[in-house]
Amino acid sequence: MAELMTSRNWLMQSVFLTLCMLVIFFHLLPLTTLPARWPAPDLLICLVFAWGMRRPDYVPVLLVAGVMLMADLLFHRPPGLLAMLVVLGSEYLRRQTAGLRDASFVGEWLSVALAIAAITVLNRLILTLMGVDQAALGPILIQMLMSIAAYPGVVLFSHFLLGVRKLSPSETDAQGGLR
Repeated sequence: MAELMTSRNWLMQSVFLTLCMLVIFFHLLPLTTLPARWPAPDLLICLVFAWGMRRPDYVPVLLVAGVMLMADLLFHRPPGLLAMLVVLGSEYLRRQTAGLRDASFVGEWLSVALAIAAITVLNRLILTLMGVDQAALGPILIQMLMSIAAYPGVVLFSHFLLGVRKLSPSETDAQGGLR
């Protein structure tokens, strides 16, 4: 039984990594030469939060940190800042998972929305304190709202197509007391 759970964890971790690489690839792919009218949602953050709240064993902290650091480097963002904020946000949400297990999806979505808003505000504040040039506030807020709006779609995709479901209390105990 333990071998099956371990191989399933490895498989789902590789699926998560593959999804993240696909998101990064399509983000970097020049599909048009015109500037975008609306900023795209940050699907990496949505993936990390959706998988981290539903199955924390599929998304270990080092994997999240590595993926987000690579995204920082490839997207020419300050290296490590957003990665650190996403790791902190995902760990905060993992701690909230036990309390949200019986709550409706709206409660989970509200927690994720608050985490995304906190990451956006902290990122902006730290970049301002360090004197780093930033994009205008409007597109950043639109991207934050688009990410919050995209979260249910990421959850539906993960749930129905990939089988990433919330852990039941019995599964939590069977897997060694996951948090």
